[in-house]
Amino acid sequence: MAAVPRKTEHRDAALASQERKRQLRFITCGSADDGKSTLLARLLQDSRAVLRDRFPETRTESLIGGTRGDALDFASPADRLQQDRDQGTTSDVAYRDFESDRRRFVAIDAPGHERHTRNLVIGASNADLALLLVDVRKGILIQTRRHSHVISLMGIRHVILAVNKMDLVGYRKDAFSTIVDDYDAFARELGIEQVHAVPLSAITGENVVARQDCMPWYDGPTVMELLETLEIDPNGEQSPFRLPVQRVNRPNPEFRGISGTVASGRIERGMPVVACPSGETTAVEHILGPAGELESALAGQAITLVLADEIDASPGEMIAAADQPPEVADQFAAHLIWMDAQPMLPERSYLARFAGASAVARVTDLTHRVDFETMGHFAAKTLERNEVGYCKISLDRPVPFDSHRAIRRTGAFVLIDRSTNSTVGAGMIGFALRRASNVVWQELKTDKAERARAIGQKPCVLWLTGLSGAGKSTIADRLEQKLRALGKHTYVLDGDNVRHGLNRDLGFTDRDRVENIRRVSEVAKLMVDAGLIVIVSFISPFRSEREMARNLMEEGEFFEIFVDTPLDVCEARDPKGLYVKARRGEIPNFTGIDSPYETPNDPDLRIDTTQLSAEQAAETVVQLLRRAQNSVRTADDP
Repeated sequence: MAAVPRKTEHRDAALASQERKRQLRFITCGSADDGKSTLLARLLQDSRAVLRDRFPETRTESLIGGTRGDALDFASPADRLQQDRDQGTTSDVAYRDFESDRRRFVAIDAPGHERHTRNLVIGASNADLALLLVDVRKGILIQTRRHSHVISLMGIRHVILAVNKMDLVGYRKDAFSTIVDDYDAFARELGIEQVHAVPLSAITGENVVARQDCMPWYDGPTVMELLETLEIDPNGEQSPFRLPVQRVNRPNPEFRGISGTVASGRIERGMPVVACPSGETTAVEHILGPAGELESALAGQAITLVLADEIDASPGEMIAAADQPPEVADQFAAHLIWMDAQPMLPERSYLARFAGASAVARVTDLTHRVDFETMGHFAAKTLERNEVGYCKISLDRPVPFDSHRAIRRTGAFVLIDRSTNSTVGAGMIGFALRRASNVVWQELKTDKAERARAIGQKPCVLWLTGLSGAGKSTIADRLEQKLRALGKHTYVLDGDNVRHGLNRDLGFTDRDRVENIRRVSEVAKLMVDAGLIVIVSFISPFRSEREMARNLMEEGEFFEIFVDTPLDVCEARDPKGLYVKARRGEIPNFTGIDSPYETPNDPDLRIDTTQLSAEQAAETVVQLLRRAQNSVRTADDP
């Protein structure tokens, strides 16, 4: 059995947490001028609260919960959001700590304007309850609907509807009741389980902390009474146990621990657990906290588990209750809130980061976009900033996750742009797609290595990228002739030729360009698997798609060749007359004119066609291939 560090004298952390005041985190929402700041100030002043403002530079919380202090060595979504703030891509979310005699609170104050939807998402992801203000004179506005939809997507099921400025309508009961009726119907559509409506005046203090005599018809609780008494399970202690693995702890050969922060549920000594996605089962022998050994641990605690068996559990995997395991799949449906200035493009590769795991993700289908004003579902091809859509997402490998409605912390993820390294979207998982488990990779007896040996060559992709008219197709044709003369087995995938068949249904929008390169990349991968040297001649204007193509191949199988020809030279050549038409506005979305071309940052080969002929350029590619294959042979020599 593994050697366990010596116990220290202390109380069980779970018991100690029950003896302390329970903490409630709530986000304040509302349209501009509804009185959010006034209400929060009145709440703090009249409760005589001890207040300490906290901002993201001192505390950063993530879509999956927890603070930076809880983290071990894993780069979590919290780190992503912190990096974005450091780069100035998002404004601050303020965290105000205070407490009453009965409870501790964290008031999360995020900017409420539509352009700050990103901040509302960050704040709501860390909240247990929403304090939603409505101006009694204005009623339910589109911003009220937007905020409500976001908080419901982020898993908040309890709302205090603060109907403010009652003093300006003479404290009329009918004005209050109309708003409550309207919002209740709306909230039911969103799946918000409990709405507690309070008529109040933040400016006078009526029904914020204390009652006055202005509304004798209301005998319900004040805002503070609700905050103090509402029973919410903020840490998911009644949920199944989940521990995203952050580190395998091996201080010496006799000890092996699995470290992380409990995302949900409760773990006890002797409890059966399963490692996901491997599916290996074992039991918990010891639970170690910062101060020593524990009998049990709850959600939010940073712990190290010593398991009865040395199972396969590494960072990015998850330890879960054996009788209630998470889903493990590579495809799922999810709501996606888009937060980037550049639109979401289906089939573009993004990095998805979950509670512990990371994977390359693609939105394979945008089922619909949500309209906040009508709550209708509308067909859409992309998502713009601050829009919400329902999507189907595919990963490059199976990862463990839960439905966001069941467990918020393990049902959430963020999408990261692989080119800019910025966080662009926040997602809430609905369910795993059935086809994810129905489609199984068929193992074949003949593999790529055997096919390559049969024809005596090392397969690869020679990816020629550059502007229209740069000379890619001419170079590709000469290159294939040279390689065939050397006895190599080749195939050329040319942009125009492929659009006559495989990609004839695609246009030239950014979305279609992404799908164009995805399909060609997959075809190139199949041809490499067949043992061929594949010459790809495509403008391929976006770095992210060229990087996606590279990542589909094995190390040493992909060569990015930049056919570097200035725009004015390409226009002067204009072999197909396309630039003339583009300048006249007859061809929209033409690369180099009204659609961008992103030059390679570090290509494997740069060809300057103003200095080299097509024959010379093709020869430089042949020499590149020879050097690469010689280096492989040298590395393989004993």
